[in-house]
Amino acid sequence: MSAGPSGGEPQGGSTPAERFFDAAIGLLRRVRDEDAEEIAAAGTLIADTVAAGGRLFAFGAGHSSLAAQDLVYRAGGLALMNLLAVPGVVGVDVMPATLGSALERVDGLASAVLDTSPLRSGDLLVIISLSGRNALPVEMAMNARALGIKVIGVTSVAYAAETKSRHVSGMYLKDHCDLVLDSKITVGDAELTLDTIPAPFAPASTVVTTALLQAVMATAAGVLAERGIEPPLLRSGNVDGGHEWNARVLAEYADRIFYRQA
Repeated sequence: MSAGPSGGEPQGGSTPAERFFDAAIGLLRRVRDEDAEEIAAAGTLIADTVAAGGRLFAFGAGHSSLAAQDLVYRAGGLALMNLLAVPGVVGVDVMPATLGSALERVDGLASAVLDTSPLRSGDLLVIISLSGRNALPVEMAMNARALGIKVIGVTSVAYAAETKSRHVSGMYLKDHCDLVLDSKITVGDAELTLDTIPAPFAPASTVVTTALLQAVMATAAGVLAERGIEPPLLRSGNVDGGHEWNARVLAEYADRIFYRQA
């Protein structure tokens, strides 16, 4: 048994669990070391948006939505991050679950979503798509930038070299972003192989993408603090005083928070 090619380090574990941890740790180290400049730039761009009065949004389809959701209404996270939700695409709660994959390939859907969203010029949108090849994330980035919205794309750049785009332009998410964060995930998103199992297994994209984005958020908080601006952070509601703290932050930034609206 061996780890997939994206981990970047020898895999010393003897069990599948140990080998998966080795692969995930290797990917995290690669992202930390190879994406350091991009992480710093993304965090600074988010801080710039907050300081200028802009709003923050995150979008992901299917399992990529997990990393987007992890940024929203999160203890220790920026209170201003909102989820841009596309019905039928966020997560696998839709029935049948395969509908989400089909909707990602629908031309024109992104335009309809943006037209009915609160996004406006001066805002920032984080778009997460592992492959970056489907119509929805590509058009989301294209149309958002045309509206004056800054776009940070989180994707595996390897897909652009090894797969064919499903957008009519032949382009990928990475081609329409102000900044691109490369998750380094191997095409197929499975880190392990075993002679007795016919398909590769053990995906790591959620682990890596979530950590990558939390590093960006940490950077943004640090940049804001350096400028003398208190980062609008949420506290856990399960610690004493947490609800009172959050009530203050949510009230102060109510005009930039949309997840509290019915």
